[in-house]
Amino acid sequence: MEWVVGLPDPVAVRVTDLRKSFGKTEVLRGVSFEVAAGEVFGVVGPNGAGKTTLLRIVAGLLRPTSGEVRVLGYSIPREIRRVGRHVSYLPEEANLYSRLTGLENLRLFAMAYADRRDVDEVVKLGIAIAGLPGEDLNRRAGTYSKGMSRRILVAAALMVRPRLAILDEPTAGLDVLSAKYVRDVVRRFSRELNTTVLLSSHNMFEVSKVCDRVALIHSGRILALGRVDEILAEVGAEDLEEAFAKLVSGGGVSA
Repeated sequence: MEWVVGLPDPVAVRVTDLRKSFGKTEVLRGVSFEVAAGEVFGVVGPNGAGKTTLLRIVAGLLRPTSGEVRVLGYSIPREIRRVGRHVSYLPEEANLYSRLTGLENLRLFAMAYADRRDVDEVVKLGIAIAGLPGEDLNRRAGTYSKGMSRRILVAAALMVRPRLAILDEPTAGLDVLSAKYVRDVVRRFSRELNTTVLLSSHNMFEVSKVCDRVALIHSGRILALGRVDEILAEVGAEDLEEAFAKLVSGGGVSA
């Protein structure tokens, strides 16, 4: 099964001066960043910062008001069909089909991406990523906890070996153990599958554990961008929460 796009550009995601307004409300205000191929990149900020709008634009689901987005070298949304099967998107509000089992959900998602001859291979990988025992996989998803459902959804997003996986708040609302499992899975399988990951989160501890680089976003603007240690050193903070608080009150840095 061939999932590699002949990339005209080595950068997986390039966002340049991106702006998005809904009526008179400006949600994104000149956002720019790049995500290198194979990188786990986090967009971090509070609710209402513009994270979901940003990810939906990168996924080709929203049109920007102005600015440019290129994914795997192609202009989005104009050339989304060139990359659509190489990008997976997991929205925060995603749900499983409650009357299907976990295994049937994985098979359904696999059939949407893979050739028929590859479905079993894709599902096998999904089972490994989800890490649920057979008795749970064969239960209806309507009986699942939120943590179990999210493990299947994250598995569905990664098992198709996308060149880019876009994950919106993948651990939101999960208990500590479920959140750790999802973080570990994202980190491990992004490396093993050579998948670039763009994820959003309001959990600053989380992104410091899983992301190679982060962009701190507030009110539609990026306040700081770089490795966590670089940002902390530049701002003079002990952790990202302290750094974010200082940046909100006094400007931004880039790294």
